Amino acid sequence: MRKPTTTARLSFPLSSVRRYSTANSRPPIISIKNGTFYRHHPNSTIPPALNPPLFKNVTFELASFSSKPEYWSIIGPSSAGKTTFLQILRGKYLCIPPTARSYPYLQSDKIEAKDHRFRNPDAAIKQVGFDGEQGLGAAAPQSAYLSARYESRREDTDFSVLDYLQGNTQLNLSSMDIDGKTIDGKVLERVVRDLRLGELIDMPVSNLSNGQTRRARIARALLGGPEVLLLDEPFMGLDPPTLLSLSPMLNGLAEKSEPRLVLALRPQDPIPEWITHLVYLKGNCEVAFQGRKEEVLGELREYVESVERGGEVDSSMPLGSMHEVGRMLTSDGILEPSDARSVSIPVSKTSTGPKEQGKLSRDGYEMHDAHEPEIGEPLVEMEGARVAYGTKAVLGNWKQKAPPNEGLRDGLWWTVKRGERWGIFGTNGSGKTTLLSLICSNHPQTYSLPIRLFGRSRLPEPGKPGISIFDLQSRIGHSSPEIHGHIPRSLSLRQVLENAWSDTFRGVPKLDQDAHERIDACLRWFEQDLRQDASKNPTTGKPEWADQLVFGGLPFSSQRVALFLRAVIKQPDLVILDEAFSGMDEGVRDRCLLFLAHGESRQFSNGRIVETEGEVGVGGLTKEQALLCISHVREEIPGSVREWICLPEASSGEPARFGRLKGPIEGEYRRWGEIWGM
Repeated sequence: MRKPTTTARLSFPLSSVRRYSTANSRPPIISIKNGTFYRHHPNSTIPPALNPPLFKNVTFELASFSSKPEYWSIIGPSSAGKTTFLQILRGKYLCIPPTARSYPYLQSDKIEAKDHRFRNPDAAIKQVGFDGEQGLGAAAPQSAYLSARYESRREDTDFSVLDYLQGNTQLNLSSMDIDGKTIDGKVLERVVRDLRLGELIDMPVSNLSNGQTRRARIARALLGGPEVLLLDEPFMGLDPPTLLSLSPMLNGLAEKSEPRLVLALRPQDPIPEWITHLVYLKGNCEVAFQGRKEEVLGELREYVESVERGGEVDSSMPLGSMHEVGRMLTSDGILEPSDARSVSIPVSKTSTGPKEQGKLSRDGYEMHDAHEPEIGEPLVEMEGARVAYGTKAVLGNWKQKAPPNEGLRDGLWWTVKRGERWGIFGTNGSGKTTLLSLICSNHPQTYSLPIRLFGRSRLPEPGKPGISIFDLQSRIGHSSPEIHGHIPRSLSLRQVLENAWSDTFRGVPKLDQDAHERIDACLRWFEQDLRQDASKNPTTGKPEWADQLVFGGLPFSSQRVALFLRAVIKQPDLVILDEAFSGMDEGVRDRCLLFLAHGESRQFSNGRIVETEGEVGVGGLTKEQALLCISHVREEIPGSVREWICLPEASSGEPARFGRLKGPIEGEYRRWGEIWGM
């Protein structure tokens, strides 16, 4: 067993170190030979503790052309430095020695003849990130408030997808091209066709779903004609059908080297079957394994087996994420590795007491239900809801069996009751976020549709006043990419949690003693996930460190944790988690899921779920609450979800499908396939 070591030169198996340029007739496009990278020069006045090496002794080579297929993917948890590694490939950060990093092919006569600007790596190598925070990037305007994307009125600043692709997103245009390069009409037509953007070409960019936004960003990058395209977590937040269509398109680009692709993936992401080489990163900006895909996956399996036999554990390579590596994305679907182990977690009554060997989900639910949940009064009632912009319907464009006689009726008929845990599924653009906007009353059409929220409509009815937006917000906890985009970055970490008791993002929260205690308890519970400098001994008193941390300065994963806590901290009647766990490390995600289910009453200890001793300040979901969850990743679905709705493509005219599970989704893979009709 060649286990990872802390010695940089031996941080990957020797059998995986190759010089691929010997097989190529042309020089590599990126060449790094034993280079170490820093943010600031190591001889500067900045203390070494504040300027650690980002990656040490890196050796990597990307072929310009290869006699054999050579397609790379960088894999690692969100704290491992995948984005940093991609930036290093682009020429960012200082390289020591400077000659260790070079771009031989970009200095060739062929590149000079093609476009002399491509001699500069920053022009020839483009990076597109999908960390949920970037949207369409600086080129697209940001709406000022949540309901803006759902309004039918078009403003002068509501740029279309075509405007975005052509770079026409300034009110006073000085050019009609991307990065100073004129766009070829035929290339634009091909990119729009390949990325299935034809039906979206006239849509305002602010109306795009997450998956549509992703395709638009890839299209814009391709129109610049880069030699290399680095895609940072391109599969995060995409539904299974979109994954199946996006991967072959990327494969076609890679095969033609137009452009050459490097994908950065999370451990839970399936690896496209056409990927031939992997770099697996530790959780501290180190290369653990590097080489051909089969060899790297084999090294990972050996490491897991060694640790399970009692071998040495590398603290920067937790086993949890290892269990999720190795799934393959094929044209027929996602294939589990043949030797996949169960991720079920045993439970202990106490950290030292006798152990029960029953199988549980990652958040502590039995794999098969023994009892029916207690269901209460309706919180959300939709009786024929249909959302349309002019003649184009985006939700409820179907006939559906509906009470009282279960005959066919127009629109969406759906009821959410206390105690229910719903999963909302559907392809990107099917209307999931629009559905949530009706519930949160961010959508202007909520006022005119047959919708009751907490027993009341938005407008007054005979003898009953309408429900106000402030009453709604006080009863709903919500975490989503849209919320993430609107939370002020200048708030402190504590202020973000306090905002759960506020009417607006910058409003003054109404806090009592219970609220202060809940905030302190949550900050202490997740200290290790919120503070980069957290010690192994958690804070016992008031977590004053949360007043010093600025939300915008936190790592993306920590921001996601803060928004998750904001949604659940005051135990609202309705909790809405829309892609709330995307961008989190596997371990952080599982701690959030366990906290959602059990609060402070259970925690992980040595890979097991244990019941905590002492007073519990914050509990998990109660029978008085309802949960709505959106995610396209099976591992991010809470184990409590039993009811599900799957929305059809908006233009299909097919009705929504409903179903009920008999246990956590992770208990049987067929449950996931049933939801998606796969």
